[in-house]
Amino acid sequence: MAGGITDTGELYSPYVGLVYMFNLIVGTGALTMPKAFATAGWLVSLLLLVFLGFMSYMTTTFVVEAMAAANAQLRWKRMEKRKEDDEDEDSSSGVSDSDVLLQDGYERAETRPILSVQRRGSPNIFEITERVEMGQMASMFFNKVGVNLFYFCIIIYLYGDLAIYAAAVPVSLMQVTCSATGNHSCSVGDGTKYNDTDKCWGPIRRIDAYRLYLAAFTLLLGPFTFFNVQKTKYLQIMTSLMRWIAFILMIILALIRISRGQGEGHPSVAQLSGIRNLFGVCVYSFMCQHSLPSLITPISRKKHVSQLVLLDYILILAFYSLLSFTAIYCFRNDTLMDMYTLNFTNCEIINVAFIRYFLGLFPVFTISTNFPIIAVTLRNNWKTLFHREGGTYPWVVDRIVFPAITLVPPVLVAFCTHDLESLVGITGAYAGNGIQYLIPAFLAYCSRKDTQLVFGSGTVNKHLSPFRHTFWIVFVLIWGFSCFVFVTANIVLSESKL
Repeated sequence: MAGGITDTGELYSPYVGLVYMFNLIVGTGALTMPKAFATAGWLVSLLLLVFLGFMSYMTTTFVVEAMAAANAQLRWKRMEKRKEDDEDEDSSSGVSDSDVLLQDGYERAETRPILSVQRRGSPNIFEITERVEMGQMASMFFNKVGVNLFYFCIIIYLYGDLAIYAAAVPVSLMQVTCSATGNHSCSVGDGTKYNDTDKCWGPIRRIDAYRLYLAAFTLLLGPFTFFNVQKTKYLQIMTSLMRWIAFILMIILALIRISRGQGEGHPSVAQLSGIRNLFGVCVYSFMCQHSLPSLITPISRKKHVSQLVLLDYILILAFYSLLSFTAIYCFRNDTLMDMYTLNFTNCEIINVAFIRYFLGLFPVFTISTNFPIIAVTLRNNWKTLFHREGGTYPWVVDRIVFPAITLVPPVLVAFCTHDLESLVGITGAYAGNGIQYLIPAFLAYCSRKDTQLVFGSGTVNKHLSPFRHTFWIVFVLIWGFSCFVFVTANIVLSESKL
């Protein structure tokens, strides 16, 4: 079934899968992490980063386990269908006494756990060979309310993603172009505080420039929401290469500055007021659960997939720590920008104009390629949520209404605010919390229950999570719901003080 909903795609080695997962996780969220580290204090930030990395790894293994259970379910249903087809053929050719006895025995077998599937017919029934997306797993293991809640959560997350992207590109363009003119050339990262009402070019204020760039961004990339686009291999290679170059450059430049004794950062140990945003940024920066089916399924050898994922998380933890610690010791807390790349557009940090503009405009190139893909994904989720079996949408609804409700809300949010740290924090703390913690935990619980019901309690899922005890599922659920309460209470208390 080439091109089908469960089509695996071209296979690749486990090490290529490791690189793909690293590139998927390390994205826009990492650029907002240095400021979040500075506002929460280095010790609190490090502890929370390690803990949330561990939690994300645990729920990743839950999703992989659910993927294996879903593959087993699909395999079993096909086997059952073949049996029914064979029986129909036998019954059409005449029924003998022996056929009645065999059928009676088969019906009795149907009332017992189906251990024979694992023992006789298919020792690899839990092998992950078909791509089963999270929405499809939700439909298999959740009831109707659970499925609707899943789509609500992923739609809110994708809206947050688009709002972050829609704000990040105009912010980068505004900071670079406004600072490249007038008396404050090369001073983006020199600690000068700019207000939105400050002049950019002549009578044009900075906020006006931001909104002009937002309008241009919407007009250029918005139309892709109304069509089908897909990421090409070469586009992925190009954006991944740019990401690696940008991150490595920032780490090296910060280390050089610190080694020369020019580091200005004196980060505090802990500031509890910054934990809310740090939590959201960390959750957002470890997000990969919703893309795991497309990432894990094509891996050719999945025997050690849990160890592979663990290695990836260790590398990402080390990378985030290195990026953030070099940032908070290189720059003063009050000079760290929401988008960390903008700290390197100052002539004093780097006097090579090409590198300054490359880092300053880095989010523009990478985010612009991702925006249409996320928008089309969100549009398709809206269609799936309201789809009814056998039904079709009118042309206006399909081609106009769904793309419009996809594009307009995030652009309006970006028009009202360009506070990237808050956008990332809120998206991660709410929708990200649901996708990264609650949904994987419920998938693991429901898939285990369903597997025992269909295959019997003695059947072992070969991709069972290392955190197989029910305690871990309960722990993740309690943690996830506690985070909702904590973040909401923190926001309410912060607003009441204003």
